Parts: sequence; structure tokens; C-alpha cells
Amino acid sequence: MSASAVIVVTGTGMVTPAGAGVDETWKAVRDARTLTGPASRPADRPERHCLSVPAFGSDVLPGRGTAHLDPFMRYALVAVDEAIAESGLDPGTWDGRRVGIVVGCGLGGVGTMTAAQTRLDERGADTVSPYLHPRSLMNMAAGTLAIRHHITGPSHTVVAACASGAVAIGVARDLIRAGTCDTVVACGTDAGVVPVVAAGFAAMGALSDSFAADASRPFAADRSGFVLSEGAAAVVLEREDVARRRGAPDLGRILGYGFTTDAHHPVQPHPDGAGAEAALRTALEDAGLAPGDVDHVNAHGTSTPHNDRMEARLITKLFPHGPSVTANKGVLGHSLGAAGAVEAVLTLRTLTTGVVPPTAHTPAVDPELEGLDLVLGSERHQQPRVAVSNSLGFGGVNCALVMGV
Repeated sequence: MSASAVIVVTGTGMVTPAGAGVDETWKAVRDARTLTGPASRPADRPERHCLSVPAFGSDVLPGRGTAHLDPFMRYALVAVDEAIAESGLDPGTWDGRRVGIVVGCGLGGVGTMTAAQTRLDERGADTVSPYLHPRSLMNMAAGTLAIRHHITGPSHTVVAACASGAVAIGVARDLIRAGTCDTVVACGTDAGVVPVVAAGFAAMGALSDSFAADASRPFAADRSGFVLSEGAAAVVLEREDVARRRGAPDLGRILGYGFTTDAHHPVQPHPDGAGAEAALRTALEDAGLAPGDVDHVNAHGTSTPHNDRMEARLITKLFPHGPSVTANKGVLGHSLGAAGAVEAVLTLRTLTTGVVPPTAHTPAVDPELEGLDLVLGSERHQQPRVAVSNSLGFGGVNCALVMGV
């Protein structure tokens, strides 16, 4: 197949702290809603900086045994169920050999594993469940999705820290371009709202030091760190000719993909953004576009001092024409391996609706980051044709997706 083959998105799905379903999260980010975490958590615990997915039952996730899976698997199942339903595809009749699944995840079943360790310490090895590994291994989200939807083509699990979800979409697109698959489901998922995970981020100074509900403040002068979150998002990708023949929904196109590594520091981004810039330029070249063609940027925007400074300077350098910029983590917090997929789906919504959501909780752009056209206050109506979604992560990973309509 030609490397220039057009790959379309025909289905999307999502579950975040705003609720289950893409519409719920889209409305929350459009409204710049302030979400709150569980009120029962004591204020002196590091998980005070968290936003959790609201509890859901079998009405949202039907299926025997799903209630006992680790949340990172449950979230992926919910998102993929929605995406496949929207695509109009029927897993009962498709040729599973020509369908692939790619899941991006940063942590896997850390909640299940830490609970098992506690049980082991307190009650002994005989009390550890034989289902521990099937419910916690990182590749089991992809494996469980394959079983649920009769996918017998390639099954990949991508681990690229907070860029995992975006990289999963890029890998999925490449599987179709290579002719390996006709359809690929890509998903980013993580369930890191776990005390030891929060404690680790707090210890390294990555979490916001604010106790307020509006602590996630991307690109604001008083930003102090991210708010830990969780969730999942999924897309169904197909060749355009195949999708057109069956009258599938057209939710946008994955035009370009770039993935680079800083090779600079375990957790800090390269100060001049060299790796992130290379990812953006690679994605634009892959799409056959120039920087001036970009109308909108969905920023990684973690609300950490170093990341936001580097990313803002990169955006103003590479896109001096001033495309609109938003950062969804103001509402949703940082869902780690899910974030890139969540933001890609929301970017697609911007492209198809012409609505750019505001960056919540940021009253004004840090004066040090002059030139960034960050959408603030209320949504902006425009008609972007090309958008970029940035995703960065520990280990120096940088991923850029270029999308269009």
C-alpha cells in the first residue's frame, strides 16, 4: 500500500473524570468545568492532587468478569466499545485477521499489583489471586480487547510514558499504511490514581502544590505542577476507500505522525525543545504540510513550569503565524498514558465542529511566554482545517500527530 494512503477516523470513544462517553468530556472542556476528586481523601495524602473516573456499572461496561479487572483495562474496554459502536463496524462479522489493536499505557495494573502486595504482606502468599497477572499485566488490555471484539490481527502494547496514547494512534496508522491491516483500533489508557503513584510524583515535585480544585493551570504564571488523573480514549482507523464504500462516519484524518527521543534527561524535557521540534517537523513532513498550514494546536500543557515553558516557546517558534492553542489538562488533569489519545479525540472534535475549547483555570498567559495565542475564558469559534496534538513524556519521548478534515 502507498505510504500516502489516507487514513480516516470512523469511531471514537472515551472515559475520563468528566464521565463515560466522548460527549461528556467534550462538554466539560467546552465549559471549562472544574472537576473535583473524591472528597473522602485526607488532605495530607499525596493523592489529594487526583481526579478519578466516576464509578460505573454493567450498564456502561457489560460482560462477564469485567467488574474484577484492573481499572486501566475497564477504561479501555469502555472507550473501545464506544468507538467501535460509532464506527458502525460489527466485530461479529468482520475479518478479524485484517483488524489490529494497539494500546498505549504508561503504568498497567499498578492498583491491582499494589493491592496484591499488601495482601501478600498481611495474609501470606496463599491469599494472592491466581487472576493477579491476567488482571494487571500491561498487555492484557490489548489481549482482553482482542478477545472481546474478535481481533486476530496484530496486537501491540506501546509504552511511551505520557505519550503512549498518541504513539498508539501513530503505530495504528502505520499498520494500515503498511498493508498489514484494513482496520486498527488504537487506545490510550491508564489508571494511576493510586497512592504510591501519587506519592512518587509528589516526591519529585511534579504535582501541583495547590490544594484548590483549579490547581491545573496550563501556561499560567502561577502554575506549579500537574493534577494526576486517569481514563482512556480510543479511535477506530480505516483506509479511506474502505470506509467510504460502507458509508462510515468521517470524523477526521490522521495526516502525519512524528516520534522522537530527547536523549537528554530522565524526566525533564530538553530545554530548547529540540526533540519535540523534531517530532513536529517529522509529523508535518509526513503529512506533506508546512508549519504555516497549521490552524490549531492542542498542547501537551501539563501545568508544570519546565514543560509549559519549553512547549510554549516551541509553538511560537515553529508557528509564528499564531494558530489557536488549547490545553485540555486544565479540566481533565494529566491521565498519563491515556492523555495523548484523549487529546487527539478532542482535537478531532475541534476540527469537525469548529469549536476550540478554552484552557480552564488559566486567567492569563504567563508574560514569559509571550506570543502564545492560548484560548482563554470561553470557547472560540473558527474553522481549522489542520491541527496538531503534542504529547511528551518521561524518558524524553516526544510525539506529534497532525490531523485534518
